[in-house]
Amino acid sequence: MSTVLRLAIVAIALASAGLFLVHPWWFPAAASAQSAALDRRFYAALWILGGLFLLSQTALVLVLSRSQAEDKHSSWYGNWKIEVAWALVITVIFFGFNISGEHLWSRMTSPGRTADALQVEVTGVQFQWYFRYPGADGVLGRVQAAKFARPDEGNPLGIDPTDPTGRDDIVSSALVLPVDRPVDLILRAQDVIHSVFIPEMRFKRDAVPGMDIHAGFTPTRTGSYELVCTQLCGLGHHRMRALVRVVSEAEFKQWLKVQSSARLLSSIH
Repeated sequence: MSTVLRLAIVAIALASAGLFLVHPWWFPAAASAQSAALDRRFYAALWILGGLFLLSQTALVLVLSRSQAEDKHSSWYGNWKIEVAWALVITVIFFGFNISGEHLWSRMTSPGRTADALQVEVTGVQFQWYFRYPGADGVLGRVQAAKFARPDEGNPLGIDPTDPTGRDDIVSSALVLPVDRPVDLILRAQDVIHSVFIPEMRFKRDAVPGMDIHAGFTPTRTGSYELVCTQLCGLGHHRMRALVRVVSEAEFKQWLKVQSSARLLSSIH
């Protein structure tokens, strides 16, 4: 029985290692300035913990082999030096990853408000994403969703019509961003908790009703990406998807101009 157990342990360890060796890259191609630091920490954790896993399985097989070779009446007693050393190693690894991850998380979730940062409000509503940009005045207007939200009337977010700063705001169903420019996202939810996940940007944050959550990143590669909701938010959860387009600065300015003209025409009619 002991031989079968040892073989089973070896097979599981080798199969687990083979899974990661055959498929070494688990993420889509990175497209933000923050991606490299996060990827490095992920793979550091993977290799360190994977090495400890293989080491512990090897030790387990050796212990089983030795116990089988010795007299069946012999007793095993714990070696306190090995136990203390093992506990210290795990403690150092745990707090090292915790402190390193906390610093990275703080940089990603509390981005610096630089002068050229683009501010975009992201709002999740069952079952749709809306993205709001400030107009020519550079200020987002006041929102009162409970009072003014009328999707069928062209005001799904509830922008206060009496607030002049909101009259030039641009609302889009796609998130359009200029490349190589910091983005400050303001995450909101009107009804239940939603979650903004853009895999290529290594970005994932919850949008919580009643809270304005700031987070951001800097896109570094033009292209089209997918934004999905990763919180189960109702029967239409599968529809909570949106397009993320990263374009050049010139294309972004042209897009803003087109959106502003379209909003002006709609307000006239």
